[in-house]
Amino acid sequence: MPAEKKSASRARRARRPTPPPGAPGLVILSRNPRLYSTRRLFEAARQQGAAPRVLDTLRCNMVVTRDSPRILYGGEDLVADQIHVVIPRIGASITGYGIAVVNQLELMGVPVIAAATPIARSRDKLRALQLLSRFGIDIPRTVMCRFREQVPEAVEMVGGLPCIIKLIQGSQGVGVMIATSMVEVQGMLDTLWTLGQEILLQEMVAESRGRDVRALVVGDRVVAAMRRTARAGEFRSNIHRGGSAEVVELPREFAETAVKAARVIGLEIAGVDMLEARTGPRIMEVNSSPGFEGLEAATGKDVATPYVQHALEFAHARQGGRAGRIA
Repeated sequence: MPAEKKSASRARRARRPTPPPGAPGLVILSRNPRLYSTRRLFEAARQQGAAPRVLDTLRCNMVVTRDSPRILYGGEDLVADQIHVVIPRIGASITGYGIAVVNQLELMGVPVIAAATPIARSRDKLRALQLLSRFGIDIPRTVMCRFREQVPEAVEMVGGLPCIIKLIQGSQGVGVMIATSMVEVQGMLDTLWTLGQEILLQEMVAESRGRDVRALVVGDRVVAAMRRTARAGEFRSNIHRGGSAEVVELPREFAETAVKAARVIGLEIAGVDMLEARTGPRIMEVNSSPGFEGLEAATGKDVATPYVQHALEFAHARQGGRAGRIA
């Protein structure tokens, strides 16, 4: 490394605040500490006077016994009393193991800002939609079927063609397709069923084609929101797929619906994706580990700080005032 880069690196480390003695221990479960959102949460925690630590979810070894649950990390026990709160950043590819780790932490009495059950609900698209609809939240018309002869009726029930086909589990636009003919629908379903996948057919909301809104809910408010627009030739608006984003001030109805959706799923912090339909907001998905690189870039807002502040406040409330106060 050149001398000037080493000097700059040392200067950055020197500017980082040192956690005071007795600072709240904050754990971020993440496969990679260099990921944007993980890094921003770590920096924000340091700025808030906490003592953050990033743990690789897959390196958390769970020990289940009759007497007391344990987690070993690097051959050493995680001490529950030294962890004031955990922020899970569970990727879709490790959902099962991640949920097990979160559940183990809960059994150990550690406050977790996203509990195991809400994470599981959010990852199962059908279950999430069932819960949202039960509590009166508008969603795109959705059908799940399993036999070829039921497909024409299912397509009709979601409003006809074109329609959206989704895997029950997926993220960042993976497993989301559009079908414009019955031949395409049948072909996609036959392939996915052969691969053992469960799928949903969903209404294409014409007025929102290629656009949606991502709102980040923290506690009882939306701290930032952006409108995402798909690139030319693409109908999925995800930033990871080349979509663009712009800041948007949510109407009150949209903000209240986003907060309600997070509450229904059981999440303190959530990324809520919604469509701008003529009838108002329609919730597509509630994300339990929302990335916010695109959101911070589009809005110019510091999203990490309120995220961490809420996690620390949540832990303090859960521990009845025993959690370390922010210096």
